[in-house]
Amino acid sequence: MSIHQVSPDPQTAANSCAEYIFGRLDTAIAARGEASLAVSGGSTPKLLFQKMASTPFTWDRVHLFFVDERCVPPTDSASNYKLANENLIVPAKIRAANVHRIEGEMAPPNAAERYASEIRQFFGLSDGRMPQFDIVHRGMGPDAHTASLFPRDPLIDDRTGIAAATFAKKFNQWRVTLLPGVLLAARNTIFLVAGEDKVEALHNVFHEPYDPRKFPSQLGNDGDSVAWFLDESAAKGLEK
Repeated sequence: MSIHQVSPDPQTAANSCAEYIFGRLDTAIAARGEASLAVSGGSTPKLLFQKMASTPFTWDRVHLFFVDERCVPPTDSASNYKLANENLIVPAKIRAANVHRIEGEMAPPNAAERYASEIRQFFGLSDGRMPQFDIVHRGMGPDAHTASLFPRDPLIDDRTGIAAATFAKKFNQWRVTLLPGVLLAARNTIFLVAGEDKVEALHNVFHEPYDPRKFPSQLGNDGDSVAWFLDESAAKGLEK
């Protein structure tokens, strides 16, 4: 059974999520000497990043990755890297060598292959093995998408790849995303979800039959290693 923590507002939810992440990072560093954290983009993560950046931590032991990225330059306002850079990486003084971004300015398939190759190298993976991130921070869209895996995307069935380019028809935009095998292999999965527009999606993820093709956020949404941090508006979706 996954953990649910409900907070009165998005900022409080982000604060609680940050505290939980730091606890898991400490555990990973104590066990292996370093930790790997993959983060998502969006408005609520901005609050999370700001809270994390303002909290003293041994960031030199953390390697930062990205769950997905829009295929835009790193200076573009739509870039997940830009959001993280301005609100976490720079203010927390995370060194460049510990930041593993998706190069969204490249051709999408090339960016996906380069990112997958960097992940394989970092984790020392042999063919067919999945990386095991210490923490994967994920969000959820009003359509229940997570990462850049949208409903009925064929990539939802992929359990062997690490990263791929995908065209988000809803936004008329190419993106690069981690694939389900990677998401499912994470040691800890943390969802941060806020807003009344997420009520229906949250309800479907928890109360509809398991069908990640229809509700991608059902991928790895249960178990002791999964925690959901919600504000009160979104949490209405947990009710039957």
